[in-house]
Amino acid sequence: MKKIFKGIAKFFDKILITPISRLIFNINRWLKSKTGFLEKALNKPVFLIFISLILSVGIFFLVNSKVVSLVETQAEVLSDQKVNLIYNEEAYVVEGAPENVDITLIGRQSDLYLAKQLGDHEVTLDLTGYGVGEHKVKLSYTQTIDSINYKLDPSYVMVIIKEKQSTIKSLSYEILNQDKLNEKLSVSNIKMDRSEVVVKGSKEQLEKVATVKALVDLDNDSLKDAGTYTLDNCSLVAYDENGVVIKNVEIVPGETEAEVTLESYSASVPLKINTEGKAATGVAISSIESNVSNVTVYGDKDVVENLENVTATVNINKLKADKTVRVTINKPNGVRYLSESNATVTIKVGTEASKEINGIAIETKNLKSNLVANAMSESDSNITVIAKGVQSVIDNIDTTSIKAFVDLTGYDAGTFNVPVVVTSDDPKVQFVPKVKTVKIILSAK
Repeated sequence: MKKIFKGIAKFFDKILITPISRLIFNINRWLKSKTGFLEKALNKPVFLIFISLILSVGIFFLVNSKVVSLVETQAEVLSDQKVNLIYNEEAYVVEGAPENVDITLIGRQSDLYLAKQLGDHEVTLDLTGYGVGEHKVKLSYTQTIDSINYKLDPSYVMVIIKEKQSTIKSLSYEILNQDKLNEKLSVSNIKMDRSEVVVKGSKEQLEKVATVKALVDLDNDSLKDAGTYTLDNCSLVAYDENGVVIKNVEIVPGETEAEVTLESYSASVPLKINTEGKAATGVAISSIESNVSNVTVYGDKDVVENLENVTATVNINKLKADKTVRVTINKPNGVRYLSESNATVTIKVGTEASKEINGIAIETKNLKSNLVANAMSESDSNITVIAKGVQSVIDNIDTTSIKAFVDLTGYDAGTFNVPVVVTSDDPKVQFVPKVKTVKIILSAK
């Protein structure tokens, strides 16, 4: 190995290192010997002239290689440039005027660069002197550099000028970003500083205006606690009957002031545990216990005052033995905050037993207002229900909690066999109707 590496080193020394070292040495020695010659040559005017000529020719060729890019005509597009519309805003409404246009600049690269840096790129649609009617009008562009040509897209537009009319509309409000509000706060009242506004526009546009709303934005750092706050600069927006914003109208004033009152409504309600699925054959629930019994809810006043409970659901499908699970507490509509979001639920099971409960009356749901429902017979108005659960639970069933009903959604006059549905508030018991359908007669009132 030593011989191999020595051979490689000797090869590179002979081929590269030694020749390069000799070349550098000889150039250095020659320069030293010619120092006097160079000094004399630089002091001769003729030598300097030749040197200047050579440098000038070299610089010419360098510049000549770049000059094509400096003088060649090029084009550059400036997209979405805003159009400045000039017209009598008090008397007319203009339709068809573009908000933005594209400008194509044509010229030398150096001029294009200056035009982009110095120009304001102001595009104007001047309708001064035009009256009511349809007009073809040319757009104009303010040039800052005369050597630049330009093209607007579009360069001409068809506009319709209409007389501006006005009408008075009632003002309502729309709340924005309510989810950004403190979860324990709710809006109890909003009072606007005016009840009416003036809407201006063409006759056709004014006929489309169904409502005008002030946009009350609750994404505001000042809305931290219960109290009354004044929000300035609430924007006004006009809507048609489908809730679509109408843009080509003017609302006077364009903004308004809103007084927002925030309150904190809360109540403590029980937590109800529901079950889904079916336990294994021969198994029933003997008890359901939760570490959370009551939850404090915050939200809209009418929701909080009428809320009976909040719920959480446990899956018991194919359950064979006791188990403990952590469940999420459902947040009802209109509730913004729950004091507890989760609960730990322990379910204990036992051997399933069954019991028949007679005389459960059948109720109707979703009956059309022009119809009357009657059972075909006594057996179709009262049914027997089979209760399944552990013996200790079904022996103490409150029969008033059992509800049986038929859903008459979509049914018209006639006689029908309608499926029976049985429900109960007790999740530990499964209720099954002994008959699956009952015969109902529907007749006109």
